[in-house]
Amino acid sequence: MEIFKKLQADKSAELLSILKARFGKNMNRHKGLSWDKIEAKLLANAEKLWSLNEMERTGGEPDVVYYDQNTDEFIFYDCSAETPKGRRSLCYDREGLESRKEHKPDNNAIDMAAAMGIKILTEEQYRALQKLGNFDAKTSSWIETPAEIRNNGGALFADFRYGNVFIYHNGAQSYYAVRGFRGSLRV
Repeated sequence: MEIFKKLQADKSAELLSILKARFGKNMNRHKGLSWDKIEAKLLANAEKLWSLNEMERTGGEPDVVYYDQNTDEFIFYDCSAETPKGRRSLCYDREGLESRKEHKPDNNAIDMAAAMGIKILTEEQYRALQKLGNFDAKTSSWIETPAEIRNNGGALFADFRYGNVFIYHNGAQSYYAVRGFRGSLRV
C-alpha cells in the first residue's frame, strides 16, 4: 500500500511562490499558459505538489514546459542549468546498482525517480528541453533506456556540448559525480 504524500500548508505556499516566480521569469518555456490554471491544478493534486517539492528539494528547479490538451495536463521538467545536485552519483537502476561489487552509490536513478513520484526524461523529452535553453553543459543526465539496450547491460545518458545534444551509453552500473537525472511530472 502506497502512503499518500502531502506537504504541510506553509511548505505548499512556499513552493507555490517559488514555482510562480520561476514561471514568470521564464515565459519562453510556456508561452500562452496561465499561472492561475496551473496553480488551481496543483492545489487540487496534493501528491503532485509533493513530487514537485521533491524535484525542488533535490535541485531540479521544476518549471512548466508543456500543456497536453488531450489529457488536460501540465508537464513539468527539471529546468536547472545542470543535472540536479541532489540526484547525482547514481547508477541507472537497481539491477545496475546491485551488480556493482564495490564502491556502490547510495541509490539509482530509476528507484529515486519512482520514490519522488516522477519519471526520468526520455530522449525525446530531453531534446525538447534543450530547445528551451542550454542544459547540462558541464554535467550529464541518465535518460529512459530502451529495453533492448538495458537487457544487454547498457543505459543511455545525454548532455549538451558544442551546441548539440549528445546521446551516449554506459554500463547501467556506472556512476559519476557529474551524472544524475532529470525528471518530468504530469499534473
